[in-house]
Amino acid sequence: MLELGLKTLIAYLLGALLGSLVLGRLRGIDIRSQGSGNAGATNALRTQGWRFALAVFLIDAGKGAIAVDWLARAALPGIGADALLSREWLTLACGFAVILGHVYPVWFSFRGGKGVATMVGVIAGLDPRLLPPLAASWALVLLLTGYVGLASMLAGAALVAIVLLIEPHDLPLVAFCAVIELLVIFTHRANIARMYAGTENRVRKLWLFRSRTA
Repeated sequence: MLELGLKTLIAYLLGALLGSLVLGRLRGIDIRSQGSGNAGATNALRTQGWRFALAVFLIDAGKGAIAVDWLARAALPGIGADALLSREWLTLACGFAVILGHVYPVWFSFRGGKGVATMVGVIAGLDPRLLPPLAASWALVLLLTGYVGLASMLAGAALVAIVLLIEPHDLPLVAFCAVIELLVIFTHRANIARMYAGTENRVRKLWLFRSRTA
């Protein structure tokens, strides 16, 4: 249990290093005081431009991949591998911890992002086959609706369906994807309320139906 505890703690602390806030401090800004107030790549794009947003996405996705593709497998100094601990469950625990750290970062007063970019990195580290359908479903919803939040939530739902299709007997992975989808929905609860009220912002440049209804 020592290995599990230490690695999930390290994964959480890694997740708590948000790209937008680290890079923002170098610029002398806090994007949580701008735009939507979220510390994720979408708000970074709207308030700081695409170069800043791309750097934020790469950092946030990268830490997710590191948590499951390196940290979960790494040999910690002085800590041996727990023979009674499932390697798959350990990897998934690190994946969840790094996403949780991004959403509730101890370094930044527990005010983080929504976890989507970090989830992408975790999925890339777990099973790269899942990335193309995940990205395709996200892009399709964004093009049809213009809502980034809705695209993220439905992409998470599509991820669960895809895992059930290609790995139906991998119950740990199915459960992990389902829990992550619930977390993504929870972090987008304000977006859901704004969509219901008709006040949610759309990405009009990518929204296919903007000329008809905007």
